[in-house]
Amino acid sequence: MKKNIIIINGTGGSGKDTFVSFCSEFARVTNISSVDKVKEAAKILVGWNGAKDEKSRKLLVDLKQLSIQYNDAPTKYIKEQYEIFKRSNSEFLFIHIREIEEIKKIQKLLNAKTLLIKNPRVALITSNSSDGNVYKYHYDYIIENSGTLEDLKKKAREFVLGRNESVL
Repeated sequence: MKKNIIIINGTGGSGKDTFVSFCSEFARVTNISSVDKVKEAAKILVGWNGAKDEKSRKLLVDLKQLSIQYNDAPTKYIKEQYEIFKRSNSEFLFIHIREIEEIKKIQKLLNAKTLLIKNPRVALITSNSSDGNVYKYHYDYIIENSGTLEDLKKKAREFVLGRNESVL
């Protein structure tokens, strides 16, 4: 069974989680984020309630940067999850990462492909560097989420089955 490692990115609200959810209807998928542990820490440290507002986004960005500087915890977490993925029956590992330098690092480390979900109906968030730099990278694949949910589901099916212009 082929194992596909995909670093997924896109501005908040572009449809990344919906896309991955649709992919899971056609293939075995593992879905993680480089901020999973940061979110857990934010809940414990400051009582973060899971909000996705500007203040919360900045909190998560700042905590992630501190954890990268201190001991590169996000990369350690991704490596742990990758080892679990290798032993699993999942075919796709989707890793959500916003920061360009982190994308480059993990792409090289895991020989991953990159995927951008673009949604022209959603404004780019520019209040923090992680969100503001989403489009400043050359991604291997770009999915335009400008239609209906059914259109996005079709694109997810084509993506996991290798029927897009750039076959995995």
